[in-house]
Amino acid sequence: MTGTVRTAGSRHSALLGIGGYRPHRVVGNAEICRLIDSTEEWIETRSGIVERRFAGPDETLPMMATAAAEKALAQAGTLPGAIDLVLVASMSNLVQTPPLSVRVAHELGARHAAAVDLSAACAGFCHALALASDAVRAGSARRVLVVGAERMTDIVEPTDRTISFLFADGAGAAVVGDAAAPGIGPVVRRADGVHAEALRMTAPWASAAPGPGPAERPWMRMDGRRVFRWAMDEVAPAAARALDEAGADPAALDVFVPHQANLRMIDLLSERLGLTGATAVARDVAHSGNTSAASIPLALESMLASRQASAGDTALLVGFGAGLNYAAQVVVLP
Repeated sequence: MTGTVRTAGSRHSALLGIGGYRPHRVVGNAEICRLIDSTEEWIETRSGIVERRFAGPDETLPMMATAAAEKALAQAGTLPGAIDLVLVASMSNLVQTPPLSVRVAHELGARHAAAVDLSAACAGFCHALALASDAVRAGSARRVLVVGAERMTDIVEPTDRTISFLFADGAGAAVVGDAAAPGIGPVVRRADGVHAEALRMTAPWASAAPGPGPAERPWMRMDGRRVFRWAMDEVAPAAARALDEAGADPAALDVFVPHQANLRMIDLLSERLGLTGATAVARDVAHSGNTSAASIPLALESMLASRQASAGDTALLVGFGAGLNYAAQVVVLP
C-alpha cells in the first residue's frame, strides 16, 4: 500500500534509500557454547537467535559503515556530493577522535557534508533518524545520511554467559531527504536514567591504560530482566504514542521493526500493540543477533529484499537500549 504519516509544518522529509553491511563470518550457537556454559537449545529458546555475524579484523567500523552507506546512497539515487550531513550512531566505537562520521563522509567522498557522531546505544538509529528529519524539515539540509554501525564483539566479553550469545556486528544506513509528502512521522523519545545501571560498562577505558596495577579491560554488562521489564512498561506505550502522533491505525500498520534485542521481546511488544497477522514483524535477530544501533536498518533492508515489506508501506520503528532510553517513529518505506 502507499502509506502516509501526519506531521506539522509545510516542509516534509522521507526515507529515500536503505542499505546494510553484514560481516562475512557466520557464528552459530554451537560455536558460542564452546566459550560459555550453555546449549544451542537454551540460546535459541531464550533469545530466538540461531546465528549471528562477527566482524573480522578488516571489517572495521568505518569500513562497515561506509559499505552500508554506499548501498543506501545507491538505492536513493543520491551521489555522495549531494549529502549535506552525515550522522553516525554507535555505542562500540573505541576511537573517539577523529569522529567515525567524519571518516565515513571522507571515505564516501561526501566533501560538502558536516559530520556528527551520536551515542544512544540501541536507540541510536531512531534518534539519528529524528535529527535528520528535523534538519530536512527545518531547511538546514536537503540530504542527510544516517548510519548505525556496531562491533559489539569489541565490548562484550566472549565468556559472559548472560549476554555474549546476544550481541553481534554489522552496519545499516538510510538516506533522508526532502519530499513532496510527509514520510517520517513525529518522534516519541525519552531517557530514563533511573535504570542507567541496567546496561553499563564495568569500568572507564582509562582503567585499561598502562599503570602500576593490573589493567582492567572494560566490558559491557546488562541486567536482562530489568531491561525486559522496562521495555514492556515503557517502550510498548511509547510505540503506541508514535502511532497516534503519526495518525497511523495499528490495525492498518504494514510493518513493525523494533530494535532486534531478542525474539521474545519482539513478540511481546507486538502483542502489547495489538498487532494482527496483517502486520509484517521484523525478526532479523534470528540470523543477525543484536547489533544495537545497526539492528533496525539491517532488519529493514532484509525485509525489503525478501519482499516482506514493500516501497510505500508504513512502518513503525522503535529503538531502545542503554540509558535507558528509547525513540520511536512511523515512516513510509522507500
